[in-house]
Amino acid sequence: MSTELIGTTETALALAVVKTLVLVVGGVITFFAFKAYRRTRQRALGYLATGFGIVTLGLVLAGMLYEVLRVPLALGILLESLLVLIGFLVIAYSLYVQ
Repeated sequence: MSTELIGTTETALALAVVKTLVLVVGGVITFFAFKAYRRTRQRALGYLATGFGIVTLGLVLAGMLYEVLRVPLALGILLESLLVLIGFLVIAYSLYVQ
């Protein structure tokens, strides 16, 4: 077995672990922000929860599209980046709105 193949497998495994952790942590943050919104009914917290949800989805999307739907990796990364941008814009708006 070549060293290059081992490095690729290890990198793919590490990426899967990190993306899974991003999904879990992002999901927890989104859950707590949504829970705070439901408790207070403050619009800003609703936008914050939405923004974190969109960012979390975006950060996990590229790998899922590539592995599951066989979308070209560059297109998956572009969609991922667009969702992260939109999520950050929503988070920024949530900090501005009161």
